[in-house]
Amino acid sequence: MIEQPAACRIHVEASAPAFQPQAEQWAERLGLPMHVDDGEFALQVGEQGLQLQQLGPDAPGPVRVDFVEGGAAHRRLFGGGTGQMIAKAVGIAQGVRPRVLDATAGLGKDAFVLASLGCEMSLIERQPLIGALLEDGLARGAEDFDVAPIVARMRLLKGNSIEVMRNWEGEPPQVIYLDPMFPHREKTALVKKEMRLFRPLVGDDPDAPALLEAALALASHRVVVKRPRKAPCIAGPKPSHALDGKSSRYDIYPKKALKP
Repeated sequence: MIEQPAACRIHVEASAPAFQPQAEQWAERLGLPMHVDDGEFALQVGEQGLQLQQLGPDAPGPVRVDFVEGGAAHRRLFGGGTGQMIAKAVGIAQGVRPRVLDATAGLGKDAFVLASLGCEMSLIERQPLIGALLEDGLARGAEDFDVAPIVARMRLLKGNSIEVMRNWEGEPPQVIYLDPMFPHREKTALVKKEMRLFRPLVGDDPDAPALLEAALALASHRVVVKRPRKAPCIAGPKPSHALDGKSSRYDIYPKKALKP
């Protein structure tokens, strides 16, 4: 994801006076003001943690990272376990739980699914605001009895994904997972409030080919790219095969077999 466009006016605010010190800490960390006239987005700090609210009459509701309740909890309990397509795509099998780098982490939904299935996850999110939401969600998840063991397998890295991968130190991830923003303009892409929020904030991923190139150079076993089902492959080497779902597919670039 690209850096925050300068045109977006964003400020930090506390939902109650008790949260003012935390709000000021986040503002300082992210280099954001506490108030902006005609603001477009507010990063709100309150008892539910950190949330990003688009402002204006037609704005969708706030977006935050919640690994404890809502969709994450439902998928953890009823999502289909190792039979899920993402699990098959990254190579989860009996006795196989690969170390995975999610280099386009976003709100961490896919990484949480893989961590809940037993994978050790590293996450990179280069948009600082979304990274802050992710950091806050992981911290709250660590306080929940059921979720704490899962988020303990999720390590958040800071920085630009391409640079982090090119300068990787230590044992490389076995699998790298990419889900770059795709520049399609279908109305369905605007339905989810996360997408409505992300579009003006992060734009598309014009450097997806460089992202794929860096991932192929680093991953020891395979690279997996999530795409809209009818979208073209990322420019560059072609995947060996794909797993197709109803709305998306997983392009798979194998390097060597994952073994128990």
